[in-house]
Amino acid sequence: MNLAVIGSGGREHAICYKLSLSKKIGKLICIPGNAGTKEIAENINIDIGNFEEIYNIIKEKNIDIVIVGPEQPLTDGITDYLKERSIRVLGPGKFASQLEGSKAFMKNLCKQNNIPTANYGVFEDEKNAENFIKKIGVPIVVKADGLAAGKGVTICESIEKALKETNEILNGKFKSSKKVILEKFLEGEELSYFVLVDKNSYHFFGSAQDHKRVGEGDTGPNTGGMGAYSPGRLLTNDLDHKIRKKIIEPTLKAMKNLGYPYEGFLYAGLMINNNEPQLIEYNIRMGDPECQVLMMKLKTDFLEIVDYATKNNLKDIKIKWDKNNCITIVLCANGYPGKYVKDKEIKNLSEIISDQNNQVFHAGTYEKNNKIFSKGGRVLNITCSAGSLDKARKQSLNNLKKINWNDGFFRKDIGWRAIKK
Repeated sequence: MNLAVIGSGGREHAICYKLSLSKKIGKLICIPGNAGTKEIAENINIDIGNFEEIYNIIKEKNIDIVIVGPEQPLTDGITDYLKERSIRVLGPGKFASQLEGSKAFMKNLCKQNNIPTANYGVFEDEKNAENFIKKIGVPIVVKADGLAAGKGVTICESIEKALKETNEILNGKFKSSKKVILEKFLEGEELSYFVLVDKNSYHFFGSAQDHKRVGEGDTGPNTGGMGAYSPGRLLTNDLDHKIRKKIIEPTLKAMKNLGYPYEGFLYAGLMINNNEPQLIEYNIRMGDPECQVLMMKLKTDFLEIVDYATKNNLKDIKIKWDKNNCITIVLCANGYPGKYVKDKEIKNLSEIISDQNNQVFHAGTYEKNNKIFSKGGRVLNITCSAGSLDKARKQSLNNLKKINWNDGFFRKDIGWRAIKK
């Protein structure tokens, strides 16, 4: 089978890596890809917002299935566009993509279907937003309504900070929307929970814990993710049952009732307190960097899973997971998540062994004259699997030492809650 993966990050490299291991893989292309995907797939440099050009390449290359990695083309409607032209796609349609594309849509759906989430308000004017902030008090969470590349959420410890962040969003800080969502701050510990969905059923697709803050000990501003580990330490059978019955299944039922059944990966960002889950947000695709650890743990042929999912036959396949713990540490460019350095050569990557327990997934990289250069804020994902999380982290840190690049930084404490306890 011939597959196309859309995207250029560490998530897409991990997906291409897993697909490349399948005995059923024929042609594999990545649009546009990066220096890592170039080693295992054909990179095709097309703007992922140009659906017509993507379709033409898919037809030219005789692609059977398209996997859409990032959220932007999904919220823009690429799945609908390609399906209308008889292309099999793994990913939700434009309407269902509002679960991530509009936080207001997601929160209202929760309210209408009794899905546990934080008390909230949606505002388009400063005065009503200010009144809500003063009523709720601090800490309070300020969120941009639309997509913001993981940077549209701020936890505010003072009224002044909350008002400042709110007014910036209302005045157009993010192009995606001028609506602001204000939420009561939830106490607890975060858990990333994944399912793969077709029109008839869904499968659990792993758990992880992300580390969004840039600084060690979970301090500093939010990022797209500084590292992750799997499985998430909080997930018990009892909690899993609650998540399915209180959050996942009511959501899928609600989308069906609206006439737009959800299909593809659904990623629930949860807050867990006293073994009770509350929904923080939905993402309509695999997490990044969570995808990297989940792909390392996945034992079942990923291409086969995708084939079943896009035929609405998920109920007929069993998904198996490796029992090892897996961790990924994100190597970032200096300055990230603010203005960061670019076009810096990265050396010695070949010193790191590449096998079933050790992988370097590329994110913001490109290749020129057989050399690797940085071009993004999150540059590489150093991913390792081992019998314990502590061993996996030590191996990742050892691999990081082998890389010769003075223009980056990383957190040394990924997994600190699980390892400390």
